[in-house]
Amino acid sequence: MTTMNSNALLPSRPTPWHPLLWLLVLALWQVLALPTARAAEPSPLVLPDDASPVNVWSVATLLADPSLQWGVQDALERLPDFAEPPSRGGSLGVRKEAIWLRVPLMSRVASGNEWIVNIDFAVLNEVDIYLTQQGRLTQHAALGNLRPYSERPLRGRTPAMTLDLAADTPYELLIRVQTSGAMIVPITLSKAPYLVHRSLREQMFQGVLAGLALCLVVYSVTQWVSQREKLFLYYCMLVVGSAGFSLQFFGVGTQFLWSDRLWIEVHAAGAAGLLAIAGSFLFMGHALMGHMPHSRFLRVMQAGAVLSLVLLAAFLVDLINTRTTTAIISVLGPLPSLISLPIAVARARKGDSVSATLLAAWVAYFTAAVAMVCLVQGLLPVNFWTLHSFQLGAAADMLLFLRVLGQRSAALRHAASEAMRERDTMRSLAYTDSLTGLCNRRGMQMALQSALAQASPQRLVALYLMDLDGFKPVNDTYGHDVGDDLLVAVGHRLEANVRQNTDLVARLGGDEFIVMARELATPEQAQELGRALLHAFEKPFRLSHLSIQVGLTIGYALAPLDSDDAQHLVRLADAAMYAGKESGKHCIRRNPGELALAS
Repeated sequence: MTTMNSNALLPSRPTPWHPLLWLLVLALWQVLALPTARAAEPSPLVLPDDASPVNVWSVATLLADPSLQWGVQDALERLPDFAEPPSRGGSLGVRKEAIWLRVPLMSRVASGNEWIVNIDFAVLNEVDIYLTQQGRLTQHAALGNLRPYSERPLRGRTPAMTLDLAADTPYELLIRVQTSGAMIVPITLSKAPYLVHRSLREQMFQGVLAGLALCLVVYSVTQWVSQREKLFLYYCMLVVGSAGFSLQFFGVGTQFLWSDRLWIEVHAAGAAGLLAIAGSFLFMGHALMGHMPHSRFLRVMQAGAVLSLVLLAAFLVDLINTRTTTAIISVLGPLPSLISLPIAVARARKGDSVSATLLAAWVAYFTAAVAMVCLVQGLLPVNFWTLHSFQLGAAADMLLFLRVLGQRSAALRHAASEAMRERDTMRSLAYTDSLTGLCNRRGMQMALQSALAQASPQRLVALYLMDLDGFKPVNDTYGHDVGDDLLVAVGHRLEANVRQNTDLVARLGGDEFIVMARELATPEQAQELGRALLHAFEKPFRLSHLSIQVGLTIGYALAPLDSDDAQHLVRLADAAMYAGKESGKHCIRRNPGELALAS
């Protein structure tokens, strides 16, 4: 008989984890069997008794409407579906769908229209603000920049509505936003005194910037008209575009300039942005390479400006829509700076001040653009500095570009001064004797023509033609260098013995000189002046260690007594001089006309 193991008759001993496994399965089954619980209801935003502003984003929840068709009842039916926003900084990026924001709120005291909900961003296309109580609509305002401005309950720059709240009553504040651009929604609840103060501060800020832009436009237009420098015209385009964009972007234009003009509201920002880009292409290109009109860089910049203006025209006639134009501006906007950057860096390294200023402007633009992009993407919270970053960057650009204009104006003045100096130099070379520094024959002829036009019997013009006596032996004995020094000394002595304001000394060539005397009252006065010149050559000339004596023979004629023609007057004086040479030299002789035939 087989003996059984006693342990085999006993029940098997369970493992220690076996009951725990069954407990886990049971618990999982119970959890799965329960109905899904609703999300916890958000606590209402309790409005303070004082006038302190309240930022609603701390309690706001969000729901997207891809169909763009939901009404307020649809949103109320979906209250449990509202979820945490991706960011509580007030920026939701660029969205095609409509966005619903839910803000539960309550006031401890009755506040009839004291509290104002304000969205401090002017270019939201459609904004609907609903106030509901227990599923019942109590207030509604249809706002947005593409809706009639005259129908706004509060006619400010930004969408706003007053709230009529009962005490200790829960409300649902629902805000629907739909826009083609950036969905920046800085929502605040405040009372009228705070909102008025904030609005006045913003208006003052925008007024300062708009006034600055207006002054810059007037200055650039004035300078362009006076100087015809294209750089000022391009600067004007840039300033007008930037100012127009700011006026529309911050709602100032809508509030004061083009209220209820929907076409302008739709096209103002895009048109202004494209105009500013065209001006930027032209300004930077001309500032860097305006002196090289055929450079490839300048042609590229001009092509960019033409493209911007063509897109501007297409946008104005609605060939491209606002969303497409916004994308184009985002791409084209940085290109003038990016294309100019290598050339500006290279020229700045060589000490070019214009390029250095443009680099500083590029840094300001880049910083502002980065801040604006981060704001749109929700990486930065909405506040005064982030919301106005691009406007402040544009203002810095305008001031830096103004410095470029100043530098260019200084360069133009320097170039003009150099041109005048070169002109004077060329004129001096054309009308001045290179050896003595006196007028040459051409200069004397021009001066004589001018003097004869004013000559009269009471205002005589005397023309003295003179030749040195004994000059050739000086050249033969001492050389031409000493002869040249003697001619210079002769010129100085003649200038020292004529009237400084009315008389002119010139060298005709060789050892021949000519003196023109104006404003002579009588022929006797002309004779006395000639004798004074003759007497001045009685003293020898001191040249280094040499003492050289040369004489002078003078022939002259008077206008208009002897002749009123310049060439005839010169011939008369020349004939008188040669007659003096033949009669013994070192004398003065007038030719009233009788010696003309002999000459």
